[in-house]
Amino acid sequence: MNDDEPVLLHTEGRILHITLNRPRALNALTHTMVRGIDEALTGAADDDEVTAVVISGAGERGLCAGGDIRSIYEDARAGRRASVDFWRDEYRLNARIGRFPKPYVALMDGIVMGGGVGVSAHGDVRVVTERSRVAMPETGIGFVPDVGGTHLLAGAPGHLGTHLALTGRAIGAADAILCGLADHFVPSHRLADLTAALAPSATPAEITDTVRQHATEAPEGELDAHRAWIDDCYAADSVEEIIDRLLNSGLPAAKETADGLLAASPTALKVTLSAVRRAGRLGTLEAALDQEFRVSCRAFDGHDLVEGVRARIIDKDRAPRWSPADPGDVTAAEVARYFEPLGAQELGLSSI
Repeated sequence: MNDDEPVLLHTEGRILHITLNRPRALNALTHTMVRGIDEALTGAADDDEVTAVVISGAGERGLCAGGDIRSIYEDARAGRRASVDFWRDEYRLNARIGRFPKPYVALMDGIVMGGGVGVSAHGDVRVVTERSRVAMPETGIGFVPDVGGTHLLAGAPGHLGTHLALTGRAIGAADAILCGLADHFVPSHRLADLTAALAPSATPAEITDTVRQHATEAPEGELDAHRAWIDDCYAADSVEEIIDRLLNSGLPAAKETADGLLAASPTALKVTLSAVRRAGRLGTLEAALDQEFRVSCRAFDGHDLVEGVRARIIDKDRAPRWSPADPGDVTAAEVARYFEPLGAQELGLSSI
């Protein structure tokens, strides 16, 4: 095992462990890492000696903070399209995880955001801890939830998924379980015991039973107490009406949420709302990923993604100059353009 490698592989008993190994970068995904995980899963699927896969992150800060968004900025500014190639392989990996034929156990300890959700929440055994902070925070940088995030959030109860998609708000263990992003709560100090206990497991039932034996009830979450106003406000047909309902609800939490939405990219908000609702009708992860690839490619060619990364990561002035700057100026035709087919460049997962 080479600790300098960004993805570490080792076996314990009959379990293949995949460890994301960029702890100083919160295990942010690179193209090399995506390819390494994909190759490992391809091999594990055909290896009769491997009964399950466990994915985790090195260090104590998190599984994965997402993709390297600084590279997107540099790529776009240089007129290259390496980011599109990255997304193509990343979304294919997300689909592979979703249909992986053996138990895929994700230890979602600490920060799990963006691409980190993509390599974990499509698994069939998803473990969160008291340190878990799960989010799809894309609208804050002028982007749209991807890596299958629209599919996951479309399946959350009521309008919780729409709320999380538009706000990018990070949630803890109980709320992740409530929204269908995780399955089990295991205290962080018991993760080592859990992984050791998984080693001899030979069947999916043994994997599930072992996880359940180490799981306990998660500490109380926050979202359930806010379901009434979330479901009412986000049932609106447009971003403008959602914000209006939030502002006029008379509730401080709803007003704070509206203020956050007003600071996000108007284009990203409108495209995100459409993407989540379309994903709910599409039904499958593969179809949602195909849609997300179209949206990501169009966002890459637009203004707000580069500007959002500049404001958040490059200059760190936290003062993005969105264009358009007002949700009312983002037309339905402009939103629809993000979903138009890409022709020969289509991802094509739903046709496999």
